[in-house]
Amino acid sequence: MRSSAANPEQYLAELPEERRAAVSAIRETIRANLDSGFREGMQYGMIGYFVPHEVYPAGYHCDPKQPLPFASVASQKNHIGIYLFCVYMNPAEQARFVEAWRATGKRLDMGKGCVRVRKLEDVPLDVLGETIRRVTVSSFIEQYERQLGPRGPKPGSASGKAVENPEMAKKTKKKAVKKKAKKAAGKKTAKKATKKKAKKATKKKAAKKVTKKKAKKKAAKKAGKKKAKKKVAKKKVAKKAAKKAAKKGGKKKAKKKAKKAAAPAPVSMPAPAPEPAPSPFL
Repeated sequence: MRSSAANPEQYLAELPEERRAAVSAIRETIRANLDSGFREGMQYGMIGYFVPHEVYPAGYHCDPKQPLPFASVASQKNHIGIYLFCVYMNPAEQARFVEAWRATGKRLDMGKGCVRVRKLEDVPLDVLGETIRRVTVSSFIEQYERQLGPRGPKPGSASGKAVENPEMAKKTKKKAVKKKAKKAAGKKTAKKATKKKAKKATKKKAAKKVTKKKAKKKAAKKAGKKKAKKKVAKKKVAKKAAKKAAKKGGKKKAKKKAKKAAAPAPVSMPAPAPEPAPSPFL
């Protein structure tokens, strides 16, 4: 992990206790065996050891503003990285280092020049110390320029500025172009992925909307059916009640009729006989 620490002490203070102890021990081993021409400091967010510009003005070919890297140590997310540029550049030194490490019986997890370890017990400190001790500043610069071509100041140059080997300049330019193209391609891919994601989200949103609409329609249909069912039931109940009432009314009417029929007929009284007319003889 890249750190913004200003110096190695601050870098170590930021680490968890277990990592701090391991990185400190590796650091002390490097410092104890380091040639006096090298300098310790922070480089690329790690504790670095490099050839200062006062000694080698040309600096690092990938970034001349940076001093020429020699070695570094860093606490990464899942491991501790020991970066040995001195081993990376020298195949013979690399073979000797690998053989010496494996001879200790400790597991070696290594790339071209980066060794990855989980804990301090995984590091044969004597092998690391011997590797650092074997390389002096002059032999390191010599090996570096053998690989890349001379990069120091041009003899008789008034400016005294570093002049890069034309072949190396071409190589560096090619590398920069490749890096730029890779970055652009990555950006394009990221843009495409974002667009795809947005499209997917829009599609999902639309599908959700359709589902919601469908559900609403279904619910309305269900409610309408329920309402209609209720209306029919109400109608049925009303019809039944009317039928019952009609039946009850008919029964009442019939009863009344029957009662009327059963009642005795009224007795008609005979009309009183007319009084006899008075006799003329009386």
